[in-house]
Amino acid sequence: MEKSLEQLKQEYEKTTVLLEREKRKMQRLKNRQAYLESGSRKQRTHRLITHGAAIESIAPQTKELTETEFYSLMESILNLPQAEHFIRFAAENHARISGQKKGGD
Repeated sequence: MEKSLEQLKQEYEKTTVLLEREKRKMQRLKNRQAYLESGSRKQRTHRLITHGAAIESIAPQTKELTETEFYSLMESILNLPQAEHFIRFAAENHARISGQKKGGD
């Protein structure tokens, strides 16, 4: 019942080949994950740049502000009750329109 040395060597080689195959498969999956995550980061970066450009085009004076001053200004503006109302309204409107498009397709 004991396996011969030759049989053990063959099993070892087969197992080694399988291990290498699985390592390559794992690396492909990691590469795919990194690629997909990179795409979402690129989309986020694009959105942030576009939104920042929109703010600068509407209020060109903000170009002169430091990052800290800009954040402080945005916090002040966005904490106004009117701003909260408009943001909520825009988000609800977007959700409603998106829901209609999905349902109508």
